[in-house]
Amino acid sequence: MTQAVPRTRFNSAELVRRLAELAVADVVDPKQTFAERLGEWLDFKDALAVYSALNSTAGSTPGRGASVAALRAEWLRVRASLASAIVAAGAAQPDGANLARPTPLANASAESAADFAPFHRHYLAHQRAMVAAIVPLRAGVRAALGRYSAALKQLAALDAVMEQTLSAREAGLLATVPVLLGKRFEQLFAAHRRARQVAETDGTASPPEQDDDPADWMQPGGWLAQFCAEMQRVLLAELELRLMPVAGLLAAVDQESMGRE
Repeated sequence: MTQAVPRTRFNSAELVRRLAELAVADVVDPKQTFAERLGEWLDFKDALAVYSALNSTAGSTPGRGASVAALRAEWLRVRASLASAIVAAGAAQPDGANLARPTPLANASAESAADFAPFHRHYLAHQRAMVAAIVPLRAGVRAALGRYSAALKQLAALDAVMEQTLSAREAGLLATVPVLLGKRFEQLFAAHRRARQVAETDGTASPPEQDDDPADWMQPGGWLAQFCAEMQRVLLAELELRLMPVAGLLAAVDQESMGRE
């Protein structure tokens, strides 16, 4: 049942910490500088695009951009909406994508209910919802920056290049998160079965194949309830990771606004 899990590195301390707590991902102290690690992600063509964005002469004069308050309010709205869907685990997106958390079917056997596939699909659905909301948010903030000042227009151009260049690599890394959670799912189920076997040997419980009602797994203290809580924390950590670039752009707007005061 256990599958090999690829070695994975992430750039979010919170996401790394959550996965490390579950003992499903290695935490590696980076020995390279940021520039050296970034260089491994970029090929020559990408590097030229980054160089061009860094050295562009944004000749436009400062214009009237969206207010800092409006930009931050939209960021908070998107963040709250996505976080609420994760916590509620029962909401549906406007496009009809069901984000409800899977639950064992009534009268299902223990073996058939201990299937990670529905939870994998559940995690992927939330990832798609994040992408659908955050990509246009990031583009909208960039557009506002481009109208705000020449310096912020240059920053927006650099962010656009970085998003285009690194998005595939980021998507590949984040696609491994539900795979790692699948490993945790298997660990918890195996521990649950071992505990039942010990109890049966001691004469304090029925044989493992009897009375192991999957409906009980979601009760307080149940192994599946524990897994769902852990998965929720990982999803929230991934949400913060995906929002970091937008938060960085907004911080630049804040700094520019304070400089004008």
